[in-house]
Amino acid sequence: MRPLHLLPVLAIAVAGLAACDPKTDFPAIVALATPPSGPAPSWRLKDPDGNLVSSDQFKGKVVVLDFWATWCVPCRIEIPGYIDLQKKYGKDGLVIVGASVDQEGPAVVKKFMADFGINYPVVMADDDLVNAFGGVDAYPTTYIIDRDGIIRDRKIGVQSEEKFEKRILVWLKPGGAAR
Repeated sequence: MRPLHLLPVLAIAVAGLAACDPKTDFPAIVALATPPSGPAPSWRLKDPDGNLVSSDQFKGKVVVLDFWATWCVPCRIEIPGYIDLQKKYGKDGLVIVGASVDQEGPAVVKKFMADFGINYPVVMADDDLVNAFGGVDAYPTTYIIDRDGIIRDRKIGVQSEEKFEKRILVWLKPGGAAR
């Protein structure tokens, strides 16, 4: 095999280092896909304290919906950046929502939230939510939903806070891409 034939394989393997396979905590190879678009599915789920949280609560805001797990190393890497972004842009209408797929229950998620100082809402995701967003093949998988409730972007795996901030600002600031 000539070395140039290895470039696509290498690129996919490197991309995979940034996401966790949902069945193991090993890195997964992430297939690049066109971001979904259209209205975001509505949902009603409980937070780790058992309180009902609804997507309707966030109407008119830019929502970053992050599917994550406490055992996922890339998820742990990006959470401090989400905490910073929530602090920085919460007053401008940004809300990060963590959708935990942990199956060990809310107690594990509550402890993780306290240990990490998570300052944004977290809900306990279920199969209905995952399926409504077309399934999740790797964690983290993150969606940006604009103020009108339209899915505008999807990220699979970790991205630096600075780069992801630029993706959010397109929809958060007046005159964003769709306006």
